[in-house]
Amino acid sequence: MKRYLLCVLAVLTACILLAACKKSGTEISEPTSESAAVVETPSPTPTLPPYEANVLTGEPKGDDYPEGQRITAVMVNNIVAARPQRGLSKAQILFEIKVEGGITRFMPVFNDYNDIGEIGPVRSGRDQFFQLILPWQALYIHEGQSVVMQQYALDYEYGLLNNNDGANGYRDYGRVNWAGNSYNNGTLALEHTMYTSSENIAQYIQDNNVDMNRTYNSTFFNFVDYRQENPVRDLTTSLDSNYSTKYGPVVTDGEYVEITHSQSYKTRFIYDSSSNTYKMQQNYSDGQWRNTEDEANGNVQLSFPNVIVLYTDIHTYPGHEAKDLQYVEYSWGGVGYYCYGGKCEMIYWQKGTPLEALRLYYLTDNGQCSDTPLEINIGKSYVAVVDNDFTVDFVAKSLDGVDLSAYGIATTETQYVEDEAEAGETLGMSTDDLTNAARGSGDAATSTETSSTSSYNSASSTASTPQPTEAPASEAVSQAPAAEAPASEAPASQAPAEQAPASEATTTDDGGIQIG
Repeated sequence: MKRYLLCVLAVLTACILLAACKKSGTEISEPTSESAAVVETPSPTPTLPPYEANVLTGEPKGDDYPEGQRITAVMVNNIVAARPQRGLSKAQILFEIKVEGGITRFMPVFNDYNDIGEIGPVRSGRDQFFQLILPWQALYIHEGQSVVMQQYALDYEYGLLNNNDGANGYRDYGRVNWAGNSYNNGTLALEHTMYTSSENIAQYIQDNNVDMNRTYNSTFFNFVDYRQENPVRDLTTSLDSNYSTKYGPVVTDGEYVEITHSQSYKTRFIYDSSSNTYKMQQNYSDGQWRNTEDEANGNVQLSFPNVIVLYTDIHTYPGHEAKDLQYVEYSWGGVGYYCYGGKCEMIYWQKGTPLEALRLYYLTDNGQCSDTPLEINIGKSYVAVVDNDFTVDFVAKSLDGVDLSAYGIATTETQYVEDEAEAGETLGMSTDDLTNAARGSGDAATSTETSSTSSYNSASSTASTPQPTEAPASEAVSQAPAAEAPASEAPASQAPAEQAPASEATTTDDGGIQIG
């Protein structure tokens, strides 16, 4: 009887379980070919090749790239009487900064000294240029140097990398300048006749056993990664393109860019959409604008995809007033502009100690310095470091309505005594002590109280003013990009130094900006 009851119970349990399985309404059926198909695993994202970019342009290294060679910089005269120059068109970066007497000087920088060709007129070295290449340990070529520059070379033990004879330069007494003047006919000064060449530089390196070996672990700027599918940063769609403070947009028109370096020296750029470059011109002593040309390269006009303008305090070194030797404030950073593709954006820049590299940053949506490194498009760059006093004269706008044939201001040069250091001459103090004295003697000491205006196409913004950084030399060396490391690393991003509270900005009557 018990066995009979157990059997009945088992049958009832089976019926209940069968009813439960069908409760959801799902019919049990043979699997279809679709449901039996194997789900394909997504293909892995392709691995990018190592980042191996040209240190000065961000372009991929070609077969002829001088791997493991330190970069080379040359000081080139830009007083009007020295124009046109030779060799500038082959530079990967061209710096222009004010020196004595209100004139400017050039420092072209090259990947490979073998590609320079003939260059000049070679002129004397100045520390405001040297400090920009010191972190990169470049070969620095010039004819003569200021006593401050000489002290920098001593303090930083630059040795044979600081060449003071124009890399065994030679005189071209018969060269004729733009106005038809030459040394041979008694109308051109001797200092406008010194030139050198790739061959002479190579001979200097060989004769003196100069160590030209250098491996760079990052690029000069934070370039757009050439490995991207479309390695171009369009400023109109950039991350800051929608930023518009109450003072105006961060990104605006920039087909016409004009930079004032002093009371009479100016540089301007006209955007050429067919080549996506800015064509360079400068004003002359007759008031005309003329193309900046390279007479050693078929009188080609200089052109650059990237134009960068950085504003800071520039004034005379204390104790060097008779020679008007200029001090450039690199410790605090400041506001600048980056122009590409017919557009300009307001940016922030920093450097810090002499051993720290130049760094560029985006602004935030309220006009402050962000911690996001600015991306520079691949290609050659023109970089101007300009006195804050002339921020008011910066122009970036559309070409519409611009009369390119109109005369500008005629160049003039203030009289001064050339500062050329004697062999063995020193300052009697370190460059750190001189910098500390100079920092408190100019506008930088009260930079948050000074004001400047800029005709930035009716755009405006505020920017913070960082305090000086006093990092010890050993710490600064670790931050410099010239450390020996594999060149396959991607562009390094560096956080900005600590900032002071931002200064207020107001809109001027002409629609420009005033920071102060």
